[in-house]
Parts: sequence; structure tokens; C-alpha cells
Amino acid sequence: MAKTFLEAMAHRRSYYALKNESPISDKEIINIVNEAVKHVPSAFNSQSTRVVVLLHEKHQRVWDITKEILQGIVPAEAFQATKEKIEGAFQSGYGTILFYEDQRPVKTLQEQFPSYAPNFPVWSEHTNAMHQFAIWTLLEDAGFGASVQHYNPLIDERVAKEFDIPSDWKLIAEMPFGAPAGEPGEKEYQPLNERVLVP
Repeated sequence: MAKTFLEAMAHRRSYYALKNESPISDKEIINIVNEAVKHVPSAFNSQSTRVVVLLHEKHQRVWDITKEILQGIVPAEAFQATKEKIEGAFQSGYGTILFYEDQRPVKTLQEQFPSYAPNFPVWSEHTNAMHQFAIWTLLEDAGFGASVQHYNPLIDERVAKEFDIPSDWKLIAEMPFGAPAGEPGEKEYQPLNERVLVP
């Protein structure tokens, strides 16, 4: 990594202006994802997170699907703004990563440890969030801008059909990424002494 972990974490931001360009090869993008999926921890070592990497025409397609679905939901007078947001901030990028949780290992753990059963879906979401953060930070360190979106569950069924996603996978989030086409907005920080307790 060009930066230390702390530097990369502090530098990571939400980019809403993206270009369809990449500072690294597709192979390197996939390697970033593979390494994160391999090494990010999970509760009970469940390894329940699943990641789908969409590049080029498949990246374009997931956002076409999203627009098609939203056009049937969003009032006509508001859809143009929605369409412009998707095309300028998400579809304009280089790729999209879909984050899923495989429900099979979650259910298996619920059966094996019934006293913890209600917790496993929650811990599964925690695992997914760590994957999102790790991949987001690594992509930005490689020169990309990215953001995390949540058009699920509206797009789940169509996307699953389009990309042959297993029925046990639950869509958690979408991460469009690309070369930054602008700077992120200013970020305000709440006082740390209100957020961190050291008794």
C-alpha cells in the first residue's frame, strides 16, 4: 500500500463524481477484492460474505436495471433528477461491487448454536460491513473514488436474475467506483471526547 493503514483509513471518503477510468488493471482490482475477502474476519469464522465484481458492460447494466425499476416507483416529475444522480455519480464510474451475505452458513450456525441464534444475522451484517470498509479503503488507496449505496431490496430480484446470483445470497449494498471526477465534500467530526470513553 502507498499509505499506512491509518493514512488510508483517514483518506477514505465518499466520492459522488466518478469517471469511467481506472488507475490499475482489472486483474489488480480483482486481486484487491480477493485479498480482502480472504483476510477480513467473520463471526465464528463463518466466511459468509459474498462479493460480485461488475466491470464494463455489466457495471453499466446494474445501473440500467436500477433506473428501470426506479422509473416505475419514483413520481414522473422527480425521476429526471434520480436518473441524473445515478448516471453522474454511480453509472459514470468504472465498476460496481455488490456485497452479499450467504444465508446458508448463517442458518447452519443458528442450528449449531441455538442460544446465539438471534445474533448470527446481526453478526453477519457486521462481517459484511467490514468487507465493505476494507475494499472501499483499498480501492481508494489504489486511486479510485467510491461510495456505498443501498438500492436493495428494490433491485434484488432483477439483479439476481441478470447475474445468476444464488438464491441464498442476500444483497446488502452496492459500491460504485471509478476515477474521481471531483473532490468529496467537507467532513465534519464530532468531538472525540463525546464518542470515546476511557474510564
